Amino acid sequence: MHGAPLVLYNSLTRSPETFVPIDPANVRVYSCGPTVYHYAHIGNLRAYVFTDTLSRVLTWKGAPLTHVINITDVGHLTSDADAGDDKMEARAKETGQDIWAIAAYYTEAFKRDLGNLNVRPPSNFPLATAHVDEMIAWGREIEAGHCYRLPDGLYFDTASVPDYGTLARSRDDAGTGEARIAAVAGKRNPQDFAIWRTSAPHEHRQMEWDSPWGRGAPGWHLECSVMSRRYLGERFDIHTGGIDHREIHHPNEIAQNQAMSGTCDTGANFWLHNNFVVERAGKMSKSGGGATHLQSLVDAGFHPLSYRLMCLQAHYRSELEFSWENLAAAQTRLKRLVQTVAALRARPPVASAGSAAAYREQLDAAVSDDLNTPRALPVLDALLADKQVSPAERLTALAEFDAVLGLDLTDLTREALRVRPAAATIEAAAVGECLAERREARAAKDFARSDAIRDELAAAGVEVMDGDPLGWDWRIG
Repeated sequence: MHGAPLVLYNSLTRSPETFVPIDPANVRVYSCGPTVYHYAHIGNLRAYVFTDTLSRVLTWKGAPLTHVINITDVGHLTSDADAGDDKMEARAKETGQDIWAIAAYYTEAFKRDLGNLNVRPPSNFPLATAHVDEMIAWGREIEAGHCYRLPDGLYFDTASVPDYGTLARSRDDAGTGEARIAAVAGKRNPQDFAIWRTSAPHEHRQMEWDSPWGRGAPGWHLECSVMSRRYLGERFDIHTGGIDHREIHHPNEIAQNQAMSGTCDTGANFWLHNNFVVERAGKMSKSGGGATHLQSLVDAGFHPLSYRLMCLQAHYRSELEFSWENLAAAQTRLKRLVQTVAALRARPPVASAGSAAAYREQLDAAVSDDLNTPRALPVLDALLADKQVSPAERLTALAEFDAVLGLDLTDLTREALRVRPAAATIEAAAVGECLAERREARAAKDFARSDAIRDELAAAGVEVMDGDPLGWDWRIG
């Protein structure tokens, strides 16, 4: 790969390591995808800004990439700790809707959110329900040496693989993993988990299949082992997910991978985890209720890329505190960037006394240091402000920064950043007409008319921003 060596923090070893691809001609990345029973909240979506940054950095450094994000449309229980009802079935019962229609609707909603955040589509979005036969075949293969049956399904014996829970550090991080596993009568070990869940007598599920262990559905953990192996091979480069997956879901994946391969191989060389988005009330979760969705931000008048910038301002392994004040600050920063780029485009061509090469090197050094986007953003600011470098060369270098950071600065306009909140009672075009009339009134020194137009706009929820240092003219508040 081009540039500085890429160093990534490997959760498996709890240390930064230089990334060396298994096959330089095809870097393979698997990212745990959403459970599509509801809209993804912004805490969920941070994971995909992170994985998109990873994939952009790999691509920018010249690595051919195969990236898979799965869609969990069956098997994920209402507790991540392998307990409760299937989230999809629970949602169907709650709403009275067809479970397949729920899955399809929220899958498309998730993909729209990714598009609005300028997250590039992965190579594949495989569905769990399209791979149930392979999951059953996997269970058959590992059953004799690693599983046992209980009345409610087939369970994995975690004592059958060496060093179970190493990723979670369950043996030296007290209380992080095992305490969250639900007790099930008949389990050999508290950490054992379901490979297959057999439907109870007289229970009717909308999603269930015949299997050697009775009619039912696969366990959540099995799908990622099956699909990562199916699309990326037995051993691949990087597996990503939220930090909560590090405690239970990913250790269970690793155990299944070891059982299938008959080795101590974990499946992926690197395991990368992004941290939580937190509000002052605590970590965001869909199941906890009241989670903030991307559309909530848009309805409040914020552009989705303001949230992307907010994510990039914090290192992916740090907690990100969400507040409306922090989001407003990110949007102001994005506006400044858009204005600066527009001003550069308007400048006449001039010879360059300096070079943008040093800025490219600083960008490479920042993102090569475990995707350090907070360190890369000031480099972008410095590039755009450097008058020794011609506007044309700055814009050329900007395109490279954009390829890595994904803020769409080469195309984003001032007009696009004026997001109309859901509560607004006036259209943007009408605001523009009123402001044009107001400028004419002020030019004619008809200040009474100018003030009247400002008051009319205020009554419609539009704040005229006289004296705004950004020169933004107006906003809907």
